[in-house]
Amino acid sequence: MFHKVLIANRGEIALRIIRACKEMGIKTVAVHSTADHEALHVKMADESICIGPAPSSESYLNMQAIISAAEVTDAEAIHPGYGFLSENAEFAEICANCGITFIGPTPENMRRMGDKIRARQTVTEAGVPILPGTKEGVFSVEEAKRIADEIGYPVIIKATAGGGGRGMKVVHSPASLGNAFAAARSEAQAGFGNPDVYIEKFCEKPRHVEIQILADKHGNVIHLGERDCSIQRRHQKLVEEAPCPVLNPDVRKRMGECAVAAAKAVNYTSVGTMEFLLDQDGSFYFMEMNTRVQVEHPVTEMITGIDIIKEQIRSAYGLPLRYKQSDVKIHGHAIECRINAEDPVKFTPSPGKIDGYHTPGGLGVRVDSAVYDKYTVLPHYDSMIAKLIVHADTREEAIKRMSRALDEYIIEGIRTSISLHQRIMANKDFMEGKVDTGFMERLFF
Repeated sequence: MFHKVLIANRGEIALRIIRACKEMGIKTVAVHSTADHEALHVKMADESICIGPAPSSESYLNMQAIISAAEVTDAEAIHPGYGFLSENAEFAEICANCGITFIGPTPENMRRMGDKIRARQTVTEAGVPILPGTKEGVFSVEEAKRIADEIGYPVIIKATAGGGGRGMKVVHSPASLGNAFAAARSEAQAGFGNPDVYIEKFCEKPRHVEIQILADKHGNVIHLGERDCSIQRRHQKLVEEAPCPVLNPDVRKRMGECAVAAAKAVNYTSVGTMEFLLDQDGSFYFMEMNTRVQVEHPVTEMITGIDIIKEQIRSAYGLPLRYKQSDVKIHGHAIECRINAEDPVKFTPSPGKIDGYHTPGGLGVRVDSAVYDKYTVLPHYDSMIAKLIVHADTREEAIKRMSRALDEYIIEGIRTSISLHQRIMANKDFMEGKVDTGFMERLFF
């Protein structure tokens, strides 16, 4: 096994990886910006090294500084966590060229599944259903109008290199297509350095359901069941749960098989997630693949008992999976709430010093966080400061446990999304499992 791993990230995911490494007997190196010198991941790692000033472009996205940090600390591998450089194929190649193991998929995996059009082509060849749409990029308004007329409105324009809702526009009529097409290309260029877009049929009121994949370098691929991530605002997930409350056994089986087939089609070799849209009639369609560990991985860990981070590290080292598909058993129900440092109504960031902090506890409650009392939440990075996860025998019990845990969670000095999550847990439609990706808009408007 690796002797030392450098974690090229910050916050709760860096701490999560450090904990897994410690349990595996692996030494850890934390990197940090000048602003993060008091961060908990810095305190918990065996070693730490500063890689630049506060802006992420000069620190956590500074490939040269991170590689240098790995070399001077003799780290054999780099774990990128999620975000930052986790899906950067160029960074993975640089790691390989420097003799450092990148704990994640291959650069080719990332390029093939990171480009949405290539991903659609790949999974189609593997027999995975996709929504009707273009097989190539669309480069003019005239071409976009012709395709939209063929598919039928509503349609959605998406950036080929997109993510997080950027470069994505829903179009309900020909009159609005021109402006939406131009806006999508502009956002794609600004967000990803690539203006290319494609068009597909827009699925109205779907659920967002994803399948967790584990794969090794020996051709073994399994899935760990699904997560329902339908509670979103502007394509940003707020609440995740596992398993999906409306998935019947037949659809669950087929979706899992499709996810594995898609991973095998690209010779995938790490943890990853296949994301699907689940239509109201039970049909499902491939949306994209995330070639990294995801924020919401704890709900899957809670219902399977499998440590996804440890399996990712083992796979990167070249060890075979310890599990077969028949070994994966689903137990109970898990829910995760992303606790953000932001105004719960306006959704504006609320950085500042925490002046009073108490985490919930009790049976089936887990808190993944890197904040503490008197810690200053910085304005330079993502506003998520904690993940509150609960597990119980049934969904009804999990909702009650989450409500109780939210009531116990005290974070003073800044505004947080705790009250928003309390409102979601108390919502009648949520309690009855009647949700889709438009739930938050209905809740507020």
